Amino acid sequence: MTTPTTLADRIDALLPQTQCTKCGYQGCKPYAEAIVAGEADIDQCPPGGDEGVVKLATLLGRTPKPLNPEFGEYRPPTVAVIDEATCIGCARCLPPCPTDAIIGANKWMHTVVPGLCTGCELCIPVCPVDCIHMEPVSALPDADASRERFNAHQRRLVRNQEEREARLAAVEAEALSRLRGHSKSA
Repeated sequence: MTTPTTLADRIDALLPQTQCTKCGYQGCKPYAEAIVAGEADIDQCPPGGDEGVVKLATLLGRTPKPLNPEFGEYRPPTVAVIDEATCIGCARCLPPCPTDAIIGANKWMHTVVPGLCTGCELCIPVCPVDCIHMEPVSALPDADASRERFNAHQRRLVRNQEEREARLAAVEAEALSRLRGHSKSA
């Protein structure tokens, strides 16, 4: 891991990297940036719990406070488990997984790689057959590894969007070219 250089990087380094969005932001880094900007408080990360709030307070020279229950309660670490007999292979759980911990394809059974799952629970609400549940684990994956997997996931989403837009632009250009060619010959 590289040494965090900005205050947001140092805050992000203290967060559990579940990328669960329970804090109200789209990941741990945006939450860290919101803390620096004064838009978020240090007590909004349920996976970090009161211990996480104390770490953030210490870094920022603030008085610790309890976790704000408005954002959820601290719970011991869990990972998602898919009941493979119930899974219909809809693939709806794949896009929201921030660390690509779910393996599967459309119309094929899916499974979760426990060592990659951060316990974010983002896969649960999208499952149409309720085949995903959470099971306790002794610890979540290494936060630095989870951060890198999340960043890789984000880069892939951007790349996929750019490729999709390029394909669409090429189709549109081809259709326009054909239309112009057709109108000239008419």
